[in-house]
Amino acid sequence: MQERAYSMKDFYFWKITLSLALASFFIFASMYAVQPLLPVFVTAFDIGVSASSLTLSMTIVGLIIGLVILGFLSDRIGRTIFIKLSLIVSILPFFFMPLTDSFFIFVMLRFIQGFALAGLPAAALAYLSEEIDRRSAGVATALYISSNALGGMVGRVATGYVADTFSWEIAFIGLAVFGMLILMLVHFMLPSSRFFQSSSLSFRKDLEGFLFHLKDPSLLLVFGLGIILQLSFTGVWTFLPFYMQGEPFSLSLQAISYLFFAYGLGVIGSPFAGWLAGIFGLKKVRISGITVLSIGIAMTLSASLFWIIVGLCVTCLGFFTAHSLTATAVSEQATHHKGSASSLYLVSYYIGVSLGSSALSPIWGNYGWQGLILFIAVLPIFYLFVVQLLQRMIQKKSARKGA
Repeated sequence: MQERAYSMKDFYFWKITLSLALASFFIFASMYAVQPLLPVFVTAFDIGVSASSLTLSMTIVGLIIGLVILGFLSDRIGRTIFIKLSLIVSILPFFFMPLTDSFFIFVMLRFIQGFALAGLPAAALAYLSEEIDRRSAGVATALYISSNALGGMVGRVATGYVADTFSWEIAFIGLAVFGMLILMLVHFMLPSSRFFQSSSLSFRKDLEGFLFHLKDPSLLLVFGLGIILQLSFTGVWTFLPFYMQGEPFSLSLQAISYLFFAYGLGVIGSPFAGWLAGIFGLKKVRISGITVLSIGIAMTLSASLFWIIVGLCVTCLGFFTAHSLTATAVSEQATHHKGSASSLYLVSYYIGVSLGSSALSPIWGNYGWQGLILFIAVLPIFYLFVVQLLQRMIQKKSARKGA
């Protein structure tokens, strides 16, 4: 009897979904755990704000490299091995980072951790598409993506709270112990692949497929939008702790960590955006999401803590709406090698994270919060205007060729 893919009626469907959701929760909690701690690292290692931001940006650089390399390897070796290895190697640096006084070693450990973190996103969606019935895959994928946002939010809040109450070292050890628990659950719950077929294509052919989309001007514009959206969004959250610690707010690290609860809107933002896109169309809702993102960022210029919190919530809603629909647009626009197109969007997305955590430091240093916010609030709208202009030029050029 031929085996069939799991559907929502099957017990194994829920084992797979829960396993990947737990793994994703830990991976994204680990990735963003340092964001509320940047001011702490400035003091602990006697470094500047720009250097402190490397604890996030170098993790993302490692992640980007890992996505490309581990994505290729998972197509040849298998899915579950990379999911489990991703957890194991992501946990280990949390035990060693509290032991070092060298900021260089600390950053290198974060880079290694970032590379390891990539194992899950490089393999998880492919694993779901292979093992889960097509009609049930949407539910599994939505739960997996929601756990990304949830993990990122809880990681920021929990580490900020524990670091303020005890120390950042205790926060990292706590993450390591929590990760070991997740690893044990995933090890025993995640079923082996049944439908995985090793890729027989050469690395050169895979690379050609991966780079095929860089020749498509329309897709390049979408990849660029991924960078811009994440650059602006990450820029807000990277420098927010520094701003909130200063006058007139003088918030504690614990209080600042609570602001990351605004990420909760990301859990509902993506499915809500999909529902609206089905009614009004993807393009219109995506433009609305970008506009809402810029408005939310601009609201954080307020001198009132209440309106800053509202602005952060609006920012999250706008970002996750725009991001989820931009990712959907990539799949719709790509006519070939859809998987590699999605991977390239993911790479551009994390380039935006890296730039938003480090490249904006000069603006923060020279112009403060007001200068930073004005720049990153205007940037998405400006890019949207440029995209509309260039897309019209591409359409006219295509029409001339057709004629």
